[in-house]
Parts: sequence; structure tokens; C-alpha cells
Amino acid sequence: MSHANFLDESDSRAPYLVRVDFLVELARRLHMYGTSAQRLEGAVTQVARRLHIEAEVWSNPTGMILSFPDPERGPAYSMTRLIRLEPGEENLGRLAASDGIAEDVLAGRTDIADGLIAMRALDRPPGRYARPWTIFSFGLASASVTGLMRNTGWADLATAAILGTLIGVLAEFSRDHPRWGDANEAVSAFLVTLMATAVATFIAPLSLQGVIIAALIVLMPGLTLTTAVSELTSRQLVSGTARFAGALTVLLKLTFGAVAAAQVVNMLGWQPMPNAGEALPSWMPWLTLLAGSFAFAVLFKAARRDVLLVMASVWLGYAVTRLANMVPGMVENTLPGGVFLAGMVVTAVANLYGHKFNRPGALIRVPGIILLVPGSLSFRSLNFVFERDVMLSLDTAFAVITALIALVAGILFGNLLVSPRRNL
Repeated sequence: MSHANFLDESDSRAPYLVRVDFLVELARRLHMYGTSAQRLEGAVTQVARRLHIEAEVWSNPTGMILSFPDPERGPAYSMTRLIRLEPGEENLGRLAASDGIAEDVLAGRTDIADGLIAMRALDRPPGRYARPWTIFSFGLASASVTGLMRNTGWADLATAAILGTLIGVLAEFSRDHPRWGDANEAVSAFLVTLMATAVATFIAPLSLQGVIIAALIVLMPGLTLTTAVSELTSRQLVSGTARFAGALTVLLKLTFGAVAAAQVVNMLGWQPMPNAGEALPSWMPWLTLLAGSFAFAVLFKAARRDVLLVMASVWLGYAVTRLANMVPGMVENTLPGGVFLAGMVVTAVANLYGHKFNRPGALIRVPGIILLVPGSLSFRSLNFVFERDVMLSLDTAFAVITALIALVAGILFGNLLVSPRRNL
């Protein structure tokens, strides 16, 4: 939503309730598509000014409250919209579409009432091939993460891909069965740990912990943790605390499932074979990164026109991290400097893209940091807690905290270098 565009006078005189409905629908869309509280509130407030509406917005992960002056009784009175919503999921395609509709309205190219209809029309059902592609992308993402790990072989790659696909099937099944969805993470972790251990015991040696993490990688709330800390640093204390608690709950369910499966394995007396397999060739990480970037474009539901942009953003974050770690002393540093630099560069590039092309910078920022978020480290830390290895758990937890601090600091510095476009 460019600063150069101005609302057409005819739209500024549109019925007050129509303008309010449009603003409420925009806020609802931003929440549904995974926008953090500070960005949502900032964007909605700026659009409200352009629509000549005084609005107060309060957002949290499970709903919103929007308050407007009552047009009949005057500014001393207000009307309030309370909206109950499920925690949003990243949907870059519909986020960009909502932003484009709002931009057309603010520029006077679309009537407010028509913009409201167009925004509501985004709730169309997914195409017939959407679910198969999503399930396939779960397996592709798991395989790509395995390829980026050290000391992994072909058996690890194949096992992670198969188990990741299974997790995709379970995730899609849970969307249609809410009661299953509440236990999806625990059941998924249980099945992955049990099946991976069975493969390592009876079929081929595996880097067992790495395969389990790779198979569950899409379910790990690393991005949610990062968003929560970002909200806390922006003084969104209620939203940040609630989101952090939600991410911790997901981690606890994943950890419980994995530990329960490990207990079953011990009862059965399975002994995984020592991992002595050959490592993947040196070119394999780049191939798996290409596949993984495509998988994340599908999982983030990017529009077709933005698939290459999202893939390039994943490569950007990974490349900056690798280059930074080549600097002498950077790897041994207490603070993960590579993560900080990658977060800063990705955020600055995303904001530049937003200003240049008048589109949401989230198209670059979200996929650009996805390989930097500390979801797997958080999972390992809780695993060590359940195994009562307190010192190793504390050490891993410290690594999670430093990674979160570095990444969020990089995002903050990136926003200082280049201001975000309309907070999106």
C-alpha cells in the first residue's frame, strides 16, 4: 500500500459501516494468514486513516477486538467488533491477494464495497491437487533438511522423506477431524520415532535423531517461537506470551510422543544398528536445498507467480548464513553471528522489495528465515529434559535462546536499515 496513493473522494464518502466492514475483513485476513500482532495492528491502523476512520485495534493469537466511533451517537460512543479466530497459518498467496485488493481500494481503482466482496471471495476451497502437493511437500521438506545435515546418508534421506510424507497425510487428515488435530503432534512424533527406530534396527543403520527431527521439521514451531519473541520485543506482551505458550505446548506434545515411542522401543528390546553408512556426496545439500525451497513455497501456499521469489528467499537466508560462518572466528562466537546477519539481510531485502514493488515484504522475509528458526534445537532440549539429562538440556536451551535473540535482533536491525512497507 504505497504512500503515494490516496483514497478517492467518492470512496471516502462511502457508507461508514461499509468502510468499517472492509477494515474488519482486512484485519481478519491478516490474522488468518499469520501476521504478527504488531504488524497487523500497524497495518490496519494505517489503512483506517486512509479510509477516514478512527480505529483502535487489539490483536492476539486467538482473536481480535476492533473499536470504532459510533456514527449515530457521536465520537463519545463506540461500537466494538469482537472476533474469535484460530491461530493464523502462513498463507503468502492469500496475504498478497488481500494486500492487492486493499491497495486497489486505497488507490481508487476499486470501490470499497467491491473490494469487500473480492476479499471475501478469497475463501474459495483449495484446488483438487492442493492436498497431494502439500503432502508431497512434507516429504520433500523432510528430505531436504536431512540433506543439509552432516553425517547423513542415502538411507537417512529416504527414511526421512517417507516419514515426512506420512506426517503430511496425518496433518491433512487432522484438518478434517478436529479431535484428531489436538493430538496430531504427539501421535506424529510417536509414529515417526517408532518407525525410524524399526528401520534402524531391522533394515539399515540411520542417524536416528537426525531422521526423527527431519521428519517432524514441518510440525516444529520454530517460526512461531520467533514471532512470539518478536512480539515481546515490540511490547505486544499479551500476544507474545500467548504465542510463546502455544509454541511450547506444541513442543511438549512432540516431545511426549517421541519419548513414549522410545519407551516402547525399550520394552520391545530393539537395538538400532550403529550408524556406519556412507555420507551423502558434497553436491547433495545444494540439490536438497533446491527441493526444500520449492517445498516451502508450497507449504507457505505462495501464488504461482511468487514461487521462484519464495525459493530465492530461502536460498538467500541460507547463503548469507553459510558465508558468514566462513569468516574466521564467527562459528566459535557465543552469539550466532551468521543467524543475525542472515536475519538482517533478509529483512532489509524484504522491505526493499515491498517499497519497490508495492507488495508485502513477507513474501521474502518469512521463507528467508525459515531455515534459521530454532525449532529442532527446542525439540532436542525438551527431549533431554525427559531423559533427565539436565546439564545437556540447559546447554541446548541456551543455544535456543541465543539463536532466537540473534534472529530477532537481525530482524529488528533490518527494519532499522530499511523501514517496512505498511508493516507487512
